Amino acid sequence: MSLSRRAVMGFAGASALAVSALLAPEAQAQAWPNRPITFVVSQAAGASPDVMARLLADRLSRSLGQGVIIENKPGAANVVGANAVARATPDGYTFFFATSAALVSNPFLIEKLSYDPVKDFAPVSMIARSHQMIVVHPDVPAKNLQELIALDRKEPGKLSVAVDSPRNLAGITAQALKKRAGMEWVLVPFPNIANAPQDVMAGRLQAGVFSVAVVESHIRDGKLRPIAIASDKRASSMKDVPTVAETLKDFDFAGWFMLMAPTGTPEPILARMNAEVIKAMQDEKIRETAPGLGFEIETSTPDAARKLLSSQLDLWKNITTELGLKPQ
Repeated sequence: MSLSRRAVMGFAGASALAVSALLAPEAQAQAWPNRPITFVVSQAAGASPDVMARLLADRLSRSLGQGVIIENKPGAANVVGANAVARATPDGYTFFFATSAALVSNPFLIEKLSYDPVKDFAPVSMIARSHQMIVVHPDVPAKNLQELIALDRKEPGKLSVAVDSPRNLAGITAQALKKRAGMEWVLVPFPNIANAPQDVMAGRLQAGVFSVAVVESHIRDGKLRPIAIASDKRASSMKDVPTVAETLKDFDFAGWFMLMAPTGTPEPILARMNAEVIKAMQDEKIRETAPGLGFEIETSTPDAARKLLSSQLDLWKNITTELGLKPQ
């Protein structure tokens, strides 16, 4: 028995809708971008991450043929900016220039965090790493990490180390080193970490954990002595300085930046943006400027970024448990 005309038309209409739904993301990606794109930065204008984001945005504006606008949303330990992107329409016009703090330390340090770094975001690409370095005053009789650990054990509690906060990256790095190496050094937090290198150079404190960019010039001038990079990779600008991981296995407390989109952003758009970001980060101006900002360029596929995010979440879960740090 033949189908009625109405049934045939209904079937045809449903099929057309199904095909349209399947093709919609592809068609959307082909038309993308047809208006300006927003990069949300969760730091204040003028900070190093903001400068890097603006360099990338300028290069992408030229390659995409649409403006890439920086929108600074600092506050609440990156939560304000992260929330803005997590709740944004996933149409390829809003991205998050995300810090490692926003994605992997906040989940274990902030109680009732209002976003989920895995469920609410889709990785686009790694952007860069930001290395920390352990330095000492030149009068400290330690030339490397092994000697520093031995000195601390010989005179427990005599060494003081400058950090930003016990719950921020430098502070947690110093605590992790203290615990894993069996040290007794005393953490001295600085509300404004920019003032801390002066206290170490003046000899009021013996050591500090700082961004490489902050102390590199002081090391060249002989005012500070480098001890180790607080990562599992040496810094390209100071390749002769060993990593902590060369002494203490699996020690990796680098900061890093990753471009994220709201979950649900069409895959073809993520793939296109990934390709554009990788090309943009090869720009000569970006590559020349990045080291001065303390950044080491490192791009990736979305899948590699997702795997890094997962491994870093595991690391931070373990270290916060190890150090007894609870969400607040």
